[in-house]
Amino acid sequence: MLAPHTTEGTLADVASTRLTQAIITGELLQGQKLNEADLAERYGIGRGPLREALRQLEGMRLVRRVPHAGARVVTLDREMMADLYAVREALEGMACRMAAQRMTDNEIAHLQHLLTKHGEQIEAAEGQIYFQNEGDFDFHYQIALGSRNQMLIDLLAGELYQLLRMCRYRTSRLAKRTRPALQQHHQIVDAIANRDGELAEMLMRRHISGAWKSINEMMMEEEHDSKAITYARSKTASSR
Repeated sequence: MLAPHTTEGTLADVASTRLTQAIITGELLQGQKLNEADLAERYGIGRGPLREALRQLEGMRLVRRVPHAGARVVTLDREMMADLYAVREALEGMACRMAAQRMTDNEIAHLQHLLTKHGEQIEAAEGQIYFQNEGDFDFHYQIALGSRNQMLIDLLAGELYQLLRMCRYRTSRLAKRTRPALQQHHQIVDAIANRDGELAEMLMRRHISGAWKSINEMMMEEEHDSKAITYARSKTASSR
């Protein structure tokens, strides 16, 4: 249960953080209807803070409110994912170019240290997971801040940030991408450290394009498996 002495505004922020994590990790399923009474009981959240938290999640694009049907978790279908990754590739590539020009030596050293920590986490997980905590521990977030471009920061570290994290969570569990993704991050930081904005942008765009290729293949396999299961069930039912 959330602490009773906390203000309602803070309660809403805590509830928003908790629900955001539940959506990103799939604890709350894509497309799931969000019943206020169920959520309040499940997470120990008062109805007032919960409603405010859901409004915040709408602003993050993690929740959609459907007329006469209530609030639902966003569904990331292949078309929406393709659009998001196309936008992400362009914006993060641009952020890398600017970061190479504008990040301080200390900030670059922090990025290098951050990637060392990420490597330790990957090895601790035996190469199975590369999921970054948000904010200061997130490589892509730090690149956005390093661009010093407020429009890019508002989009990549603000308006679209949690939706992009929701996308990235899916690829974080693809074992074939964990170590290659980290190596690509190191190459990007090396380009930034050398103040080579053109190379940094190219490497970031290639990195995100590769992530989209992997997740697109995974979604196509899931769609194929789903159709095969549906077909098998229909054949079984028709033979009875």
